Amino acid sequence: MIGLSAELLIFVALMLLGYGFGSLIERRHRKSIIRRELELNRLPAIASRRPPEDRPYAQQLVSGSVVIGSDYFKTFLSGLINLFGGRVTPFESLIDRARREAILRLKEEARDIGASHVFNVKYETARIATGRVPALEVLAYGTALIPAADISRSTHDTSQA
Repeated sequence: MIGLSAELLIFVALMLLGYGFGSLIERRHRKSIIRRELELNRLPAIASRRPPEDRPYAQQLVSGSVVIGSDYFKTFLSGLINLFGGRVTPFESLIDRARREAILRLKEEARDIGASHVFNVKYETARIATGRVPALEVLAYGTALIPAADISRSTHDTSQA
């Protein structure tokens, strides 16, 4: 009887720790995502297959990848939902954060190479089994458009110097 109550106490303690730490980490990550999205909002990343043709661009593949793990509480709760059926809402926020983080990393790479647009953006998602607690990998990739330098303007500027 004492062994069973000790096991139940350990289980409840792990659930509360998983919920507490998981919620704290998720809140911090969401704040970071929102701040970075505001910073990178000027760099459009779209799914269109056709690039803009307003001027010449150099093109380069860019990507952003992230692996996000679930906490024990979400895993337990999703197991209960799977027993009875329905939307697995604990994992919806995990997937949302993973997709947003992947696109932010893609945009950061595009910004670092001087791109003005990213087009033909695609996502790949994979579940990574790490024991009892699952993790999710999201890869976002697309083609960065880097404005080509205007050759006639640069030669004109050097001739006047």
